[in-house]
Amino acid sequence: MLEMLPSAIQPNITTAQLLDALYETLYMVSISLVFSVLIGAVLGVILVVTREGHILSSPFIFNLLNPVINVLRSIPFIILLVAIIPITRAIVGTSVGTTAAIVPLVAYAAPYVARLVENSLLEVEPGILEAADAMGASKVQVITKFILPEAMGSLILTITTVTIGLVGATAMAGAIGAGGIGDVALTYGYQRFDNMTMLITVVLLVLIVQAVQTSGNYFSRKARRR
Repeated sequence: MLEMLPSAIQPNITTAQLLDALYETLYMVSISLVFSVLIGAVLGVILVVTREGHILSSPFIFNLLNPVINVLRSIPFIILLVAIIPITRAIVGTSVGTTAAIVPLVAYAAPYVARLVENSLLEVEPGILEAADAMGASKVQVITKFILPEAMGSLILTITTVTIGLVGATAMAGAIGAGGIGDVALTYGYQRFDNMTMLITVVLLVLIVQAVQTSGNYFSRKARRR
């Protein structure tokens, strides 16, 4: 497809290479999103239910977890990529490549998810908790049957925001050989001064972000109407 462009604006990259880069980006985003949401959602719920006055109030746990998440969130992703190379190598066996990039991506996104989940759950009306208590619901039921369903619309937007953040992070991960669209933009676009390749990669990233945001808005509206 790209080979059909006029020779004057012919990019250095082939269609096959671009499709491979797109696959690598989607692979990194999807796998890291799953782990980030699983870890971050648990941490976010703990932050909410252990705060003072909530159903599992525990100042010790809250005051221990809260600053740890703040510290992790304050580290720029490009620094985190390098800082946890020993951990990445211990888990994956290498610090270079698409799969290796998933480790720092999760470390970057999970604390972000935790804070966004916390904010979403704190929006739940106190009357919901009072109703759950009046019905004799257990602590686990309050969380799974009342708090989470009530905040579902906001949680979907949280996942949408994190997904978009991961798309941008994978582009930065290309700086250390993680592959994906970011690697193409740097290797073929920036280093070879190929403006057409840069334009193509930017357009692809914009399309991915728009698709994610549109889907997130749609499912969030459906969740809020229930």
